[in-house]
Amino acid sequence: MVVAPQDMPHAFAAAWMARDAAAIASLCVEDADFVNVVGIWWHDRGAIERAHHYGLTTFFRDSVLRVGRVKLRMLGPDHAVVHARMRLSGQRAPDGAVADDRHTMLSFVCTLGPQGWQAVAVQNTDIVPGAETQVSDGARLIPQDYRDRT
Repeated sequence: MVVAPQDMPHAFAAAWMARDAAAIASLCVEDADFVNVVGIWWHDRGAIERAHHYGLTTFFRDSVLRVGRVKLRMLGPDHAVVHARMRLSGQRAPDGAVADDRHTMLSFVCTLGPQGWQAVAVQNTDIVPGAETQVSDGARLIPQDYRDRT
């Protein structure tokens, strides 16, 4: 049970490191929404568990997830938004090689209930160094920075 909303990212990382998709899903209310880094949207705890079980037993099976800076914003006594910078290492590429580290921003909208603090919504966003947006060329997204650096 998560007793303080700012502990949510640490609980998520602990469940990830234990390769426990059920524990990840239990951090969420039954009808929670979870959007991953590529926009796949799961609409309930069961779907969140199945998706994480797949990843944690395949391409994330040897990964390490670390929590960086955490920011808490209380929205009242029973609701909060939590943002956390995360670092993922050890992901497997399709050819089996170890991919380079990734950094993400994991955002939780949390509510306090009988099960302690749980997420009603989670959003995971890749941090793309040197980019401020992405541009579509019709087949893929290309990181882009429009800022004038002169």
